[in-house]
Amino acid sequence: MKLSNSAKDFIDDARLASLLDGPRPDAARVRDVIAKSLAKQPLSAGETAALLKADAPELVDEIFEAARELKRNVYGNRIVLFAPLYIGNHCVNDCQYCGFKRSNKDAVRRTLELSEVVRQVERLESAGHKRLILVFGEHTDYDAEFIARCVQTIYDTRVGRGSIRRVNINAAPLDVAGYRTVKAAGIGTYQIFQETYHHETYASVHPAGTRKGDYLYRLDGLDRAMEGGIDDVGIGALFGLYDWRFEVLGLVSHALHLQQRFGVGCHTISFPRLQPALGVNIDATWKVSDEEFKRVIAVLRLAVPYTGLILTARERPELRRELMAFGVSQIDAGSRIELGGYTEAGDSTTQRTEREQFELGDIRPLDVVMRELIEDGYVPSFCTACYRLGRTGEHFMEFSVPGFIKRFCTPNALATLEEYLADYASPETRAAGEKAIAGELARMDDGPMKKALIERLKRIKETDDRDLYF
Repeated sequence: MKLSNSAKDFIDDARLASLLDGPRPDAARVRDVIAKSLAKQPLSAGETAALLKADAPELVDEIFEAARELKRNVYGNRIVLFAPLYIGNHCVNDCQYCGFKRSNKDAVRRTLELSEVVRQVERLESAGHKRLILVFGEHTDYDAEFIARCVQTIYDTRVGRGSIRRVNINAAPLDVAGYRTVKAAGIGTYQIFQETYHHETYASVHPAGTRKGDYLYRLDGLDRAMEGGIDDVGIGALFGLYDWRFEVLGLVSHALHLQQRFGVGCHTISFPRLQPALGVNIDATWKVSDEEFKRVIAVLRLAVPYTGLILTARERPELRRELMAFGVSQIDAGSRIELGGYTEAGDSTTQRTEREQFELGDIRPLDVVMRELIEDGYVPSFCTACYRLGRTGEHFMEFSVPGFIKRFCTPNALATLEEYLADYASPETRAAGEKAIAGELARMDDGPMKKALIERLKRIKETDDRDLYF
């Protein structure tokens, strides 16, 4: 298991713990940190710790409001949607929190054949999905070549006007050559969760002698990805294994490390909470409450202004709806995470836990989630324009940091929303969506971009033209 050039363990537990110790910061210090964030400057671990330690109700409210403001300024009212697709759950690891752990005799083991992958994708396209994340257990069967074949199969699968335009990956860390292989297949983001950045906790839930038991190899995984040419990477931690404040500092430290080493940080951060899973019994000492979870999201938004924040369907619908305003930019919807779930679960509201990694909190259909987002004032987006025009990595930052990318994001979001309304939406969602699009157009400045957008929206409504982006 070869490490990257200059691999190092940059997580100093003692230092991060010391940042969380000591007296609470005064109000002036907290407000100075908030001001820096609202100026769209990333925060240091120390500055992030000041926000995490601020627990006076009025300061927490100011942090929440700042997160809302920053989200509006950087991302507008867009929410990007995707769906997870589990390919296989064979695993050599024995992670104590995971339903796929190798010692779980109750789990039904399965790897989808490519023909089964096609059927899953056809069902997802028929619902209106354009963006997927493929999830693999950590097993020798799921090597770079297998991942690449799955990706190529998905891009080649089309139903009617439907197509998958971006395939992200959540899989085991690879070596540099492996990353080059999956990069050549046209993947989007490669996502690796450290799960917990706390070394002692990491060792306690990832038994020694397993591949995942090597903390540094996993921590170094995205450095190798970037050495292999993948400039779009995602990090994450599983909240509930250790102190939520420490994990936030770990995520921020990881993002800063990538920025310092490669000139561009992570594209996304995920922050799933520990959920029930068949065959799993985890100590609830570090359980994260809903109120603490709000703070996780708000502080992350302020710490990394230009990084996408992903809120998953692990959470209940009513909580997801509330959390959206605190800085979330991406969600999954219409999700089934059973192996083969999109074709075999149908419209059932019962989950097959023996086929799942964990239990989901939100399995509502995509159309229902889309309509709720629209009614709440958001623009659901399936846009993939930046990735196909090379606006990724350092190029993305060149556009997005000054705010130039915002010129393209709303028009592209509206075009993908119009596609969904024309091809897949229920009558109720279509009516709500057309009203929302009209409202967004009314708020846009007159000019060439607005004129071109109106023309493209008309083409989508009246012809078979699709995938029209700026």
